[in-house]
Amino acid sequence: MAPAPCGIDQMFPGFEKLIESRIKKAQDEGAFENLPGSGQPLPIEDDRHIPEDLRMAHKVLKNADCLPPEVQLRKEIRTTEDLLAGMTDTVLKYRTIKKLNFLIMKLNALKDANPAYDIPQRYYGEVVERLGADKA
Repeated sequence: MAPAPCGIDQMFPGFEKLIESRIKKAQDEGAFENLPGSGQPLPIEDDRHIPEDLRMAHKVLKNADCLPPEVQLRKEIRTTEDLLAGMTDTVLKYRTIKKLNFLIMKLNALKDANPAYDIPQRYYGEVVERLGADKA
């Protein structure tokens, strides 16, 4: 067996032996038999569109179910819009509209693009109208 990288065996004496014994025990108990996809070729993902130096990081994040901030914000915007569609309480609706506009502003700020391509803040008129009504 190859020596442990970064001196792990020096920091934790016997660590390799412990791991190897647990793997051996699992093998003896049949933990690695009849696994899903056993005997099948591994699926190869087409990652040509990802720069070569970012592929490993992309794969790790994908396996951890982490979304890029822009995708996460778009998802949250859609959820907030759906929530807003079913609201009847005016105060709650107003707060949700403010949250939605904030999320859209945040998404637009993430992009390095021309502001002309920004997503317009929805319900902006309603918010301005509501603020004007509160002052009167």
